[in-house]
Amino acid sequence: MDASHHFFLLLMFLHCTIGITTTCVKILPDSNSSIPVEVGKNFTATCHLREGSDYTSDDIEWFLKDNSSIEKQHYHKINDTAVSVTVNANRDMKGWLKCIASRRSLSYIPPCSYGVSLLPGYPPLKPENLTCIAVQEGNTISPDLQCSWDPGSRDPLLDTTYTLRVKMYLGDSVFSNSCIQRLARSCTVNLSTFPFYMNVIVWVEVKNGLGSVRSDELQCYASKFAKPNPPLDVQLLAEANFSTSLMVTWKRPIEKSTMQLSYVIRYCQVDSDVWTEVPEIYTRAHTESFRLQSLKPYTEYVVQMRCIEDQVGVTSYWSDWSANSTVRTAEAQPASPPDLWRIIEPTRDNINVKLLWKPPVKANGVIIKYDLYINGKLEMAHNQMHQMQLPPGQEATIEITATNSVGESPNATLFIPRSDQELPGVESVSWSVRDEELQVEWTHPGNAHLSEFLVEWVNLQEEKPQPNWKRVPRNVNTTTLTGFVKLERYNISVYPIYQQRFHTQAGPVKRIQAGRAVTEAAYIQQGAPKDGPTLKGFSKKNAAELTWEEIPLVSRCGFITNYTLFYRAGNTEHWQSAVTVGPNVRSHFLTDLASEMDYAVHVMASTVAGSKNGSNFNFKTAKYGDGEVEVIVVVVCLSFLFLTVFIIMLCLRKREVIKQLLWPQVPDPSDSSIAHWSPDFPVKADMPKEDVSVVEVDVFDGKSLCEEDKTVLPLKKDKYLSEEHSSGIGGSSCMSSPRHSVSDSDESDSGQTTASTVQYSSVVASGYKGQTPNHPPPVFARSESTQPLLDCEEHPDLLNESGGHSRNSYFRRGRELEAGVLTQDCDEPNGGSLVFCPVQEEEVSPIVEDPPASGVSYMPQQSGYRPQ
Repeated sequence: MDASHHFFLLLMFLHCTIGITTTCVKILPDSNSSIPVEVGKNFTATCHLREGSDYTSDDIEWFLKDNSSIEKQHYHKINDTAVSVTVNANRDMKGWLKCIASRRSLSYIPPCSYGVSLLPGYPPLKPENLTCIAVQEGNTISPDLQCSWDPGSRDPLLDTTYTLRVKMYLGDSVFSNSCIQRLARSCTVNLSTFPFYMNVIVWVEVKNGLGSVRSDELQCYASKFAKPNPPLDVQLLAEANFSTSLMVTWKRPIEKSTMQLSYVIRYCQVDSDVWTEVPEIYTRAHTESFRLQSLKPYTEYVVQMRCIEDQVGVTSYWSDWSANSTVRTAEAQPASPPDLWRIIEPTRDNINVKLLWKPPVKANGVIIKYDLYINGKLEMAHNQMHQMQLPPGQEATIEITATNSVGESPNATLFIPRSDQELPGVESVSWSVRDEELQVEWTHPGNAHLSEFLVEWVNLQEEKPQPNWKRVPRNVNTTTLTGFVKLERYNISVYPIYQQRFHTQAGPVKRIQAGRAVTEAAYIQQGAPKDGPTLKGFSKKNAAELTWEEIPLVSRCGFITNYTLFYRAGNTEHWQSAVTVGPNVRSHFLTDLASEMDYAVHVMASTVAGSKNGSNFNFKTAKYGDGEVEVIVVVVCLSFLFLTVFIIMLCLRKREVIKQLLWPQVPDPSDSSIAHWSPDFPVKADMPKEDVSVVEVDVFDGKSLCEEDKTVLPLKKDKYLSEEHSSGIGGSSCMSSPRHSVSDSDESDSGQTTASTVQYSSVVASGYKGQTPNHPPPVFARSESTQPLLDCEEHPDLLNESGGHSRNSYFRRGRELEAGVLTQDCDEPNGGSLVFCPVQEEEVSPIVEDPPASGVSYMPQQSGYRPQ
């Protein structure tokens, strides 16, 4: 503890003494500094009342640092003026122990108090394993002796002083140095000059407030503590004619008169941690060089050296190892053939063969060239690879040698057989991962010609995969492969290599041939896939067919163990698991879906290390299932066809009824049966015999109207028009115009329709004007038809001025009449209509100016009728 800390504790003590101490009481033991107390042991203190005090021992109380009162059971009353207390010390007792004397009845007297400071701790432990060393500085050993020891694991909690003492038997001089700290582990003593060949004694003394202890003495020659530097300027020399040896040279680190040294040399190949040592027995005394032998040609070696005091009975310190010295041995002729291998890729026309090789294991130098022979023909070989095409059914023998600056290697041979000459392979291959290494194991084929095994591995995720291979002796069926990349897939193949000998005319031939490969995929470490599968498919009414592609190899990160299909309907957030299928399944038919519903589906791909979801595939189920629309269309079409056929058949069966409803039959007046009836007035005997024909004229043709009807025509025109169009008889106004009573009253405007029964009259006459008929006078006959009377039948007098026609001719509707039609002297009306000429009631028969050739004549109007 430093001086400032002591001063701070003293100030605290003085403050407490002034504040709480009076001359009334005093505590024994007493100290101006803290009193050490051993943890775990009892501590007893006594409080004394001074003479003249008004208090007695009954007025004394004890308190600890936090003013907590100590129980009375720990008090011991010695007499009326002294009371002691006993407490068990612990690590937390550090602080003040106070004695206070007070009494309520003596309130006018201030209480008396006194306190001492307690410091709990442990006594020091004995130091163990004392060692000392003096290192080389310059050309001699340093006089500073550095010693270290083990102070023990227990913290003393108190300030502890460690004192290193060195005594030399050169007088009674003792060199010492102190290290004041709670747990000191080392200390250095300066000896002015290092005492070579002298006997010294070294020990350590330890002391604190609870006691002191001394370590065992270390007594020996001072040279035992000396540690020289490593040899200087260590060099390696390679000799051209000695490819298996190296010359090592060095220099002494210290003068020979000061220390006698011996050396140790160790060496190893570069990138190796296996060292080979040359014992110091071969490098004692004044040796400063040594030749290393039985080394490998053209191999880089690392050499280190160290030295030690070579004195009988003295075991000093070894120096540190010197820095690395590296050199390569000289070249030698290659001692092993190249490592030849092939990759065979059959095609439709040829067999592609890629030849690969590695430099000889014992190349013993830099390979300058390779000589490749295919069936005895020298080929150019570059970059340790050669491609060739082998026709089907042809075999090839491959030989290759390697050459360096010294000579040529033995040749490596490989036989490539026809496809039907393939030799058997191993039965099975398995692998496991151990400490990030791949353990490959296979079954032995048990063939007598087996020479070795070749294990090949290829990283399938490289852009241009290049195979690596390793050869294993024939009596081994397992190997360890390293250098794999995590989360990447490899193909592991095992080939048995057979060696057979054949006798030919040229002599014995050795043939080396690889058997059939057995391949297994492997991962050094698997993980969850980087990407999930991508779904596609199509939906139906209650199902959906879903397919997905295999995850690309670069995103797989392991072996796919299964696929799990999840789906959800509509806007729900809950995903339902549909099915879990094997790693080789790429499709699934999702059933029991609702029709016309939106769905979202994704597939989760899983490995042993995790899972990954693919992107969502959204689809909507159809409203109708397969064939439902076709069935509906067929049913509707058949129903329509059947209905059409039914209607057609019904129309055929009821055609007469339909005909009567749509086209009511109007009897032809020319074909009607007319009953004979007598007219109301006589007929001239000289009337020409004439048949009555139906006349079709336009009701509103002004050329046919008489003058007296022109005044009536505007009032009747609309009526005639409506009545004309209501007729169902095609085109003949004579047949369609309804006739009314000849009365002068308005009965002609009454609502008679075409259904009113009007008798038709037919007049039969013979002869022309001025001719006497040869048969009886004409007789009037009445038709039984319900068709209204024709205008030409009701008013035959209208045709008295018209020219005649041949028998059974018809007048057509229109403004212009055909040639030979009767013309009138009456004026033409404004609108086209049926034309009637006015006649006198007393006329009996019309005057025919130009009798028609047909001999048709017109009879006078029956009494009681007149034209309208």
